[in-house]
Amino acid sequence: MKKIILILFVAASATIAANAQKFGHINTGELVSLMSETDSAMVQLQAYQNELLEEMDAMQTEYNTKLNTYQQKSSTWTAAIRESKENELSEIVQRLNQFQQTAQQDLANMQQTLMTPIYQKAQEAINKIGKDNNLLYIFDTSAGAIIYMDETQSMNLLPQAKAALGIPAEKVAPSQLPQ
Repeated sequence: MKKIILILFVAASATIAANAQKFGHINTGELVSLMSETDSAMVQLQAYQNELLEEMDAMQTEYNTKLNTYQQKSSTWTAAIRESKENELSEIVQRLNQFQQTAQQDLANMQQTLMTPIYQKAQEAINKIGKDNNLLYIFDTSAGAIIYMDETQSMNLLPQAKAALGIPAEKVAPSQLPQ
């Protein structure tokens, strides 16, 4: 009878150990910054931002030119011409402000469009690693909400995620570059 109880106890202990809660953690911000797709997206975003800045500079130059002309000649103009030029300057300022707001929204939309598939790809890799390692929870350390983590009890998934996404193991995030 004692042997049966001992065998049941050992079997139960083994089952509990096999089903022990396993946790993992990863810094998704770091992972995404290491992905080659992110580099490509950043190049596209920078090019688009440069286009927007060039257009805004052209509008600002137009405004400055017309403002200088107004300041130099306004004393010689009739009231009707002066009013017309003031309206023209006001319209340019409105267009400039509208363009700036639209440009910010367009840039944010483009960033979301370019980055969403990258985050999805990273999430799919993390999900697969979690399933392959029978993890119950994976915490994102980039969110900053984890106030304590025993790294000996939690599996760092970044090396596996790098491998799954084809990122060289030696590649580090820009914030981790040696000084």
